[in-house]
Amino acid sequence: MRTFARLLQAFVTGALVVTAGHVVAAAPAASIPHIQLPWPTPEPDGVQATGAVLAEGITGTALWSRRPDTPVPIASITKVMTALVVIDAGDLDRTITVPQEAIAYCNRNDGSTAGLVPGEVLTTRQILYALMLPSGCDAAYTLAEAYGPGQDGFIARMNETARGLGLAGTEFTDPSGLPIPTDHSNSSTPADLVALGLRAMRLPAFREIVSSPTYHVPAGPGNREHLWHTTNRLLRDYPGTIGIKTGWTDAAGTCLLFETVRAGIPLVGVVLNSSPSSDVVAKNDAERMLNWAYDPVLSLLRIG
Repeated sequence: MRTFARLLQAFVTGALVVTAGHVVAAAPAASIPHIQLPWPTPEPDGVQATGAVLAEGITGTALWSRRPDTPVPIASITKVMTALVVIDAGDLDRTITVPQEAIAYCNRNDGSTAGLVPGEVLTTRQILYALMLPSGCDAAYTLAEAYGPGQDGFIARMNETARGLGLAGTEFTDPSGLPIPTDHSNSSTPADLVALGLRAMRLPAFREIVSSPTYHVPAGPGNREHLWHTTNRLLRDYPGTIGIKTGWTDAAGTCLLFETVRAGIPLVGVVLNSSPSSDVVAKNDAERMLNWAYDPVLSLLRIG
């Protein structure tokens, strides 16, 4: 909290500014006066999630947490790692043919889909939108098949990336977040997911995708028309939201990994198992956490 207070002092006094998404120094640190920040309560009220973290978005320092190091199922937040592995591999203009098995995979496991059609040809970038906005498990399968190559190879790359990032509480068994095998879902901790979110949001391509409410692919010679809408209610409803990913399964409940920037101040957070099935509850949990952090600052700046 002290780290965040110092950062807020810097933003309030103009010593730090955000330019083109990057935080830069505008004045020497010694010029920052002390400001008493008026937090009304020591923690946000009414958060239903069984696991949660809210952190400032520069260093990742936690402002508040609940069971931050407890591994639990994470459902489609998994797709953040899937996208990270693909974007790090590069060549987002590569064309990929959607395999028949991608649709069978969704049908067998009752997975959310982006409406991909077997045999249609799309670019990696387009399939990433299909992955992240409508949370297409068909898109996850397609990307894993192409970039693994193969499902097992891709899952190994996901776990290797997690180890490289120091995410000791994270394990992947599937590229989409479906409980495959059924007795061993992908799992992570709130603290690990915040670190993963920060890493992914440093990639311009990822930020562009997850900040988009919709994405349209016109019909072409090798593909049908697609119009994808984000599942992230926070992106639609909370000012300053810039991403990132929802999730839901029976085992995980409703989950949301998110980042916002208000008054030039970035915050990143996650809520896990907010409700058995309501994404509204997950969104409300995130809003309660964000308002707890932002409201005193916005009041101090007399904006809002």
